[in-house]
Amino acid sequence: MNGRLSYRFLGLKYPIQFLVNTNFNLMVSYRYQENYCYHSPEKRSYQVKMVDDSRPAAQRVMESFLNKFFPSGYPYSVNEGYMRYTQFRALQHFTSAALSVLSTQSLLFAAGLRPTPAQATAVSWILRDGMQHVGKLICSNLGARMDSEPKRWRILADVLYDFGTGLEVMSPLCPHLFLEVAGLGNFAKGMAVVAARATRLPIYSSFAKEGNLSDLFAKGEAISTLFNVLGLGTGIHLASTICSSMQGKLVVAPLLSVIHVYSVCEEMRAAPVNTLNPQRTAMIVADFVKTGKISSPADLRYREDLLFPGRLIEDAGKVKVGRSLHEVVRPSKLQQFKEAFPEEKFLLNHGSRWTDMILEHNATGEDALRGWLVAVYASDMERLVNEPSANILQEAYDKMNSTFSPFLAELQAKGWHTDRFLDGTGNRFAF
Repeated sequence: MNGRLSYRFLGLKYPIQFLVNTNFNLMVSYRYQENYCYHSPEKRSYQVKMVDDSRPAAQRVMESFLNKFFPSGYPYSVNEGYMRYTQFRALQHFTSAALSVLSTQSLLFAAGLRPTPAQATAVSWILRDGMQHVGKLICSNLGARMDSEPKRWRILADVLYDFGTGLEVMSPLCPHLFLEVAGLGNFAKGMAVVAARATRLPIYSSFAKEGNLSDLFAKGEAISTLFNVLGLGTGIHLASTICSSMQGKLVVAPLLSVIHVYSVCEEMRAAPVNTLNPQRTAMIVADFVKTGKISSPADLRYREDLLFPGRLIEDAGKVKVGRSLHEVVRPSKLQQFKEAFPEEKFLLNHGSRWTDMILEHNATGEDALRGWLVAVYASDMERLVNEPSANILQEAYDKMNSTFSPFLAELQAKGWHTDRFLDGTGNRFAF
């Protein structure tokens, strides 16, 4: 059947009239938009176009804003915490843009120029993009660590950015050191830009609930651009008024910097990253051993230590991952450690202070989980008998095998990705 049908949906608070064309197929949308897809009981798909909307103007403006700056299907198409993440991301970009104007104006004052606020805005882009290439070279060997701890490196990126900006703001106080201060400041900001961009994808991926990563990325960048522009406008106004003097900058710049760092910390705490790294794996195993339950990414996000993620967790067996093979095992005993678990892709060295685990080069997250459970079961058994035993590791291995299948199934059902383990060091072994 081809043609146009008129429908009026009266079950809504504000009745909306649609024209339906039965020739087309469109994706389902969860919000008011100009185009819709209606699936009939006969499994036909119709294109639906809005021709009359009686909703208030304010509601239509709000829906238009959501369509422009939030992914399709929001809030059902994203994971928990996306709104809080977006709010602090907007505040972070706003304060960052305002700081960039003030810092560039200070640099030009230190160089002996007297710029207008508009000139400071234009030059800020040139300085930032010029130092980005230097930061790429310095940060090129840190990519694996950023994959493992994207939240920590994202916070570090903004701390570096504010450090560089602070140097630029204070540069008029020492004009004779202009080149040194400006160079160091822009070097730090260049590294910050690379680290921020490198960690962007893992953070966005944690919110992609329906495979809509591209949509999330596009809408996230739209919000960033909007609040960058607003921040630049605010920075121009501040540079023309209370920050036209050095005393004003020394008051306003630290305040903006504190808000900036606080925003990115809250932004990262809201992100439910669902990949396995040493800290999150230890927390999952500790919760499972203590309570028998599996924590979801949303459950763990506020418990992660974003500044010192390498701390050992006693309830998780004090397992340390990532040390070099020669630091853990003597070459003469390597074969003996491998024969302890010949079918596994991990080596365990149970010491008095902690247990070292080294993964084979192609080990996945499932292999890391198996080794971690063996280590924590062995640690618990050793505490119960109060003395080491040669059979403890084998008993712990047998216990792991009996519990691993339901443990893994529930873990994956909670949304964790077990196909890879991001240890961040690259120290693995191969026979």
